[in-house]
Amino acid sequence: MSVLFTSISDTNTVSTNDVTNTFGELGFSVPKEHEQDYTTLLAALHDCAESVAALDDFHPPTDIERFPRVKVHRPTADENVLGHAWAHTFTIKDSMENNGLLSGKTACLKDCICVKGVPQLLGTSIIDPWIPEADATVVRWVLESGAEIVGTAHCENWCQSTSSFSSAQGIVDNPFGKGYSAGGSTSGAAALVGAGLVDIGIGADQGGSIRVPASLCGCVGLKPSHGLIPYTGIASNDTIDDHAGPLARTVFEVAQCLDAVSGYDGIDDRSLGAPKHGSTTFALDLKKQGKNGASGLRVGILKEAFELSLLDAGYKKMVLQAAEKFRDIGAIVEEVSIPLHPTGNAFWTIQQRVSCYLALMGLQHGRRQYHLTGLEDAKLPWTQDKFEKCFPTTQNIFLNGKYLVDKFPTLYAKGTNLCLKLRHEYEKALETYDVLITPTTPFVAPKHGSKTTPLATIAPTVGLTANTVQFDATGQPAMSIPIGFLPAADDAGVMLPVGMQIISGMWQDEKVLRAGHAWQEHFDWKA
Repeated sequence: MSVLFTSISDTNTVSTNDVTNTFGELGFSVPKEHEQDYTTLLAALHDCAESVAALDDFHPPTDIERFPRVKVHRPTADENVLGHAWAHTFTIKDSMENNGLLSGKTACLKDCICVKGVPQLLGTSIIDPWIPEADATVVRWVLESGAEIVGTAHCENWCQSTSSFSSAQGIVDNPFGKGYSAGGSTSGAAALVGAGLVDIGIGADQGGSIRVPASLCGCVGLKPSHGLIPYTGIASNDTIDDHAGPLARTVFEVAQCLDAVSGYDGIDDRSLGAPKHGSTTFALDLKKQGKNGASGLRVGILKEAFELSLLDAGYKKMVLQAAEKFRDIGAIVEEVSIPLHPTGNAFWTIQQRVSCYLALMGLQHGRRQYHLTGLEDAKLPWTQDKFEKCFPTTQNIFLNGKYLVDKFPTLYAKGTNLCLKLRHEYEKALETYDVLITPTTPFVAPKHGSKTTPLATIAPTVGLTANTVQFDATGQPAMSIPIGFLPAADDAGVMLPVGMQIISGMWQDEKVLRAGHAWQEHFDWKA
């Protein structure tokens, strides 16, 4: 407090009205005789805030000389692919000789991942495109591993929809069916990878935003253990649920990418428990296991995940058949019951709605990380005009979050505690089993919706995350792999991918990769 008093010169910038109004907004009041003291204290804070605001911001350094940005271009509608899969195209690669782990591979980034100098759209018109001042850690590590980044891929509006028609920039079509959803919010990257146009995508997942589009687009998508990949330089919806992860056509490529981008970066405290960057051997371990990875593997078919009311009968049958195939390659396969699994949706909803609302309001703090101040400056303050440009899912977060904060002020704490209980239940089952199996989504890609009423706009995505949100809430690794095709709900002539989700315990990502790779080594999902 003594430091604060040394900065006091006068109270011209702050009045007693500021004191009474600020306390009043909190529902408090102070005795009249104390108002001047608090005015003095508030004036000191004001001076402190102005002195910090006047300083230059800090951004982690980006080596533009080694990794130059070439031909940064926002494609026109005629130049784009799969609807609007690209946000910006460019090329960034190591100017030095590089034979790293990802050498020869092309990569794209979900358009919430910062690339210095490349405008970020975030799938929205709420703000004008903003230009990041630093590369995200995953960008630097992908480049240092020898990959060529060829663009940022379209993401859904403010990264808050599992549809692929929510963006202000346009739709993303499923690579297996024009007019059908690519899923979201990592829509563009999943579509580009599923179509074979890039080798690797890097996405972000707070409720299924990697795994849902991977499932719908016929590629592999991994949400790793929380913190295994640093989230530095990626736009955040919820620091508890934030996960960055790779998408590719094979589990082996996903493992290679995980080796390249995992570890603690010295910035993001979500990654404090991660291994040293460059020390993992996920891909090498898969290469060593060859076709014998399932030998002795203990696979638990999660009973409650197959009892969802929205689960399509054909989808359920296909995932169960795919899970049973583990027996053919040496695994033990049994059904396991975790009754709390369906209720996990409710735990995630409470925790996520409050935290995401606070993030929207610029109030989600308390983590040691690199904050995207340019994005915050563009976003705040919220106005009616900005609100009207939000997709209904974002508008609903404002409504839900504010309502919960006001009407259920202690429920966030209880919700996060129940997420811990849910993780405990999965971990208990995983003492017996190496991995758990669920359907990734309850049905194949639906047709694109239309932007009409809020309920009608959200309707096509209802239920898509019924088996995915739990593992964002718990932080455990979960991966979707493609296992076959089923006809579209409205057209038997359109065949769309089916995804199977593989889950394991915290920091047991190698078991998820082992199971998925073993399945892919023996079975051709396109056959």
